Amino acid sequence: MSTHALTILGSSSALPTSHRFPSAQIVQFFGRFFLIDCGEGTQMQLRKIKVSFAKIQAIFISHLHGDHFLGVFGVLSSFNLLGRTSPLTLYCPPGLQEIIMCHMQFGDYSLNYKLQFITLPKDDHVQIFSDKKISVIAHKVSHRVPCWAFEFTQNVTTRNLKKEYISQYNLSISQIATLKSGKDVLLENSEVLSHTECTYLAPKSSYVYITDTRFLPSLTNHIKAPTLLYHEATFEAKCKQRAHETYHSTSEQAACFAKAVNAKKLIIGHFSARYKQIDKLLNEAREIFPETYAAEDLQSFSF
Repeated sequence: MSTHALTILGSSSALPTSHRFPSAQIVQFFGRFFLIDCGEGTQMQLRKIKVSFAKIQAIFISHLHGDHFLGVFGVLSSFNLLGRTSPLTLYCPPGLQEIIMCHMQFGDYSLNYKLQFITLPKDDHVQIFSDKKISVIAHKVSHRVPCWAFEFTQNVTTRNLKKEYISQYNLSISQIATLKSGKDVLLENSEVLSHTECTYLAPKSSYVYITDTRFLPSLTNHIKAPTLLYHEATFEAKCKQRAHETYHSTSEQAACFAKAVNAKKLIIGHFSARYKQIDKLLNEAREIFPETYAAEDLQSFSF
């Protein structure tokens, strides 16, 4: 995986197929590994991409439909059997803690690591995690049961060096690092090279995950210019009414959302099992937002 990367573990909707597992993703962002949703078979997919289970810092569950959380029991158990001792945080809807505790009670087992539950907020847009490098905001969306989107945003501000200055001043690695850290450099001829002159602020990276929701234009007021956007596209455009009735979105609606928030790249997924091929959904989205890609299980996207 690259510095920032998303890997699709499952891209199907409620009914898995022979090629698509239910919803699950792994996000690597500034050295942190987060699991987003956890459909059945997630632990098998994690093994295929060879991500260390011990590296996963937290699990984010969008809502309590089975295709988004039934894999969590196996994941927690595997963590335990593999000897995990570091704490694990679950950001989840109300009720999941009771479900997991009940399962452990009737299964007569306990975990060797601390499990912390953070209940997702009732308010529509709330920051639920923050450290020096990233923050996560939970956005309420419109589904049949309480459901949240997750926005992962870079907190730290980094500077990029203008490449022409490297050769012009024959800069060393340490001098480059100093300039990028926001400090000036004193050259051998006593000239001061200003970091404001030869570096520039890099745009902040962000990833937004939106699943299981009716098309929600009002959310565009709260999400701006994500580097990478995942938006569910359960149905093709002609099934707009069906999508509305089942609290889902179409490929066109996902593309309209990406265009409205000025996303750099859109990934569509959560496809209905009715679609053996998803070329039509992809083409519909690309007519509106050309930088659209269809999620495929075990596929990675850098951002």
